[in-house]
This record gives sequence, C-alpha cells and structure tokens, in this order.
Amino acid sequence: MRGMTLSPLNQRRVVNFKANRRGWVSLWLFTILFVLSLFAEFIANDKPILILSDEGTYWPVLISYPETAFGGDFETEADYRDPFVAELIADKNGTMIWPLIRFHYDTINYDLDGPAPSPPTAENWLGTDDQGRDVMARIIYGFRLSVLFGLVLTILSSVVGIAAGAVQGYFGGLTDLLFQRFIEIWTSIPQLYILIILAAVIEPSFWILLGILLLFSWVSLVGVVRAEFLRARNLDYVRAAQALGVGNPTIMLRHMLPNAMVATLTFMPFILNGSIATLTSLDFLGFGLPPGSPSLGELLAQGKSNLHAPWLGFSAFFVVAIMLSLLIFVGEAVRDAFDPRKSMAADGGGA
Repeated sequence: MRGMTLSPLNQRRVVNFKANRRGWVSLWLFTILFVLSLFAEFIANDKPILILSDEGTYWPVLISYPETAFGGDFETEADYRDPFVAELIADKNGTMIWPLIRFHYDTINYDLDGPAPSPPTAENWLGTDDQGRDVMARIIYGFRLSVLFGLVLTILSSVVGIAAGAVQGYFGGLTDLLFQRFIEIWTSIPQLYILIILAAVIEPSFWILLGILLLFSWVSLVGVVRAEFLRARNLDYVRAAQALGVGNPTIMLRHMLPNAMVATLTFMPFILNGSIATLTSLDFLGFGLPPGSPSLGELLAQGKSNLHAPWLGFSAFFVVAIMLSLLIFVGEAVRDAFDPRKSMAADGGGA
C-alpha cells in the first residue's frame, strides 16, 4: 500500500484541483453522465431488460432470441414492441421489465399522433426526429459515441505526438530540423478537403474517420513535448545517465518523459474537447459517421433543417454545450493543479 501513496507534490496538485470547485464538480458530473451512457442499452432500448415466464428467464437486452422461443412462427429476432409477441409472452405468464425509455436510437415510432418530427410527449420525452426516432434515445447513444470517439482519438494522438516530440527534443540537431519542416508541410494540408475527398470515395466508419483525424491531430502535443525535452536534455541528471552508459530509450522514458507529462496532461482535456467538437462538426456537415448513427452533429443538422421543430435544435445544442463546457472546466482545473506557482504558494502557506 505504501507504493500507492502519492508524493507530496502530487498531493498538492490534487488539493489544487479540488480547490477549483467548478472543475471538481464538472469532473463528477461528466463522469456520472459518461458512466450512465455506457449502460445506454439498459436505459433506452426497444428490447426488455428481463423477461420472467413459466418457461424460464430471458435477457433480450443481452441475448438475441428468435420469435419461436416464445411460441411464434418466425426464426428472426422477436419484435417485443409487437402486440402479437407481447401476447405470446403474456400467455406464458411472462412479465417484461422494460428500460426507462422504450426506444433504441434507431427505433422508429410508427404510432405517432402526427407527422414526424413530432413534439415531446409522455412517450417521447424530447420528441422525435424527422424519421420518427426518439430524440432522447439518440442523445444518450450519441453522447456515448462522441465521448468514446474523443477519448480514443485523444489517447492515440497523444501517444504519437508525445513520441514524435520526444524524438525531436532529445536528439535535436538535424533530426529536429527535418521533423519541424515535415510538420510545417503536413499541417498545411487542408484537413477538411481531404475528408471531403475520402468521403466521396469510401463510406466513413468509426475507425476510418478515427484514422483520418489521427493523421492530423497528433501534431497538437508535439511542440509542448519537444520544448520539454529540449530543456531537459542538457540538465545534469540526463548528462549523468548518458555518461553512465544508460540507453537513450531508457533515459527518454524513465527520466525525461515524466517531466514532459506535466505539460501534456494539462493540454489533454482541451484536446478531448476539440476531438468531440470536430466529430460533431463533421457530422453536422455530412462528412462524419455513416447515416443512421447516433450523432449529435446529425441532430443539430436536423434542427437546422426543421426550424418548425425547435426541440431538435435545442436538445442537441444544450447537450453539446453542457458536455463541452464541463470538459473546459475540468481542463481549467487540471491546468491550475499543475501550475507551479500555485504549488509554491501552497508550500509557502504551509510553512
């Protein structure tokens, strides 16, 4: 347990982070929302969570059952919203336990009182979109998809960017010069045009879009890490390790990278924010995820196209605004936590 104890410096950083009440509360709110979205299938789904009957227990939310399992005629998966299937289950003294929202993100409500998009009702809390799909369900799944996409893109781009910046800063000289010229040329490539061209050739999927954005997003941390390594490579402990014959990879990973991670961690919440905003923007423009995906940007585009249905635009706007605002507040708190001036002030106050 002693190995898990935080160092005094990290303890002060945690105290500084918690001292920023807005960032601390935002972290908890964002974490709660994200964890809840991970269980979206148990919150919004067109399948029951559990079916209890005389013939046993069924978990439709986890396992796909054919209609014949309940006495029907078809081998295809049962449609639990169909009154015929519900009657078959009731005949076996079955009880269906439904999620809070009885719609999946792609479920079309055919029992609307009027044309789609329909306004909010007791059944569709935030109304439906122009295809009759429940807006609340699409927001829950879209929130999860956006955050997962942003997290994966942030982690992968950080790994590549940190590695590139470390190589530049540690070796310097011609390596640094050539790498800097390459980055200048690479960043001058119009990212949006590349996406438009590729979207016309292939249908973007989650991973294809992630790979394309990764090609351009990795440069965001290179400058910060490069500067840290350029500063640290001339310090005494690095020169001593080199004199003792320690290999370059060991020096970079064990001795220099921890110092560079301070600046990196400060920027990561803002990189995550930018990754989510990029995906939302691409979906809004029609160059993002495939049609039908639970996308907040696509919902914003529907709100723009259906001004007579303000619940579409307002719902998507407030979700995106709250999500990005929480991340910005968390990023500000992380920045304060790693601010050396605050740590020095804390030391002076403690003394």
